[in-house]
Amino acid sequence: MHVAAIAEITQLLYRYAEAIDQGQLEQAAAMFDHARVLTGAGEPLDSRALLALWRRLLIIYPCGTPRTRHLISNPIVEVAEDGLTARSRSCYTVLQACDGFPLQVIASGRYLDCFEHVDGAWRFAERDYRLMDFSGDLSRHLQRPLRA
Repeated sequence: MHVAAIAEITQLLYRYAEAIDQGQLEQAAAMFDHARVLTGAGEPLDSRALLALWRRLLIIYPCGTPRTRHLISNPIVEVAEDGLTARSRSCYTVLQACDGFPLQVIASGRYLDCFEHVDGAWRFAERDYRLMDFSGDLSRHLQRPLRA
């Protein structure tokens, strides 16, 4: 059993959500420096293209945050026998509240992630962002609507 690896990978999932919610887009994007990010809009993105996408799409409020809370739940982490790669499936729920917009769920879906263990640390190798199952009112989260 790879208990330490599972704990470290789960921490990566949570740290990503925390960085986004704190408006630390550069820090969140840096987590994907060695990863491919699948968005469904053409070729996979690298971390620079992902950061540019977030800057174009996300509304950042005067407080410096998107006024969201990303809840990551049900992480299922499967570590390869050699302990060098892993996959995870997790759920996300995004809550948002801002002036004139009461607290509510604005999106929910799943992340499919691949990880690799390099130089003693786990890092993202791939993230699939294409699995949004439910969307609510995203008008105060995104600069423009997502394409269907």
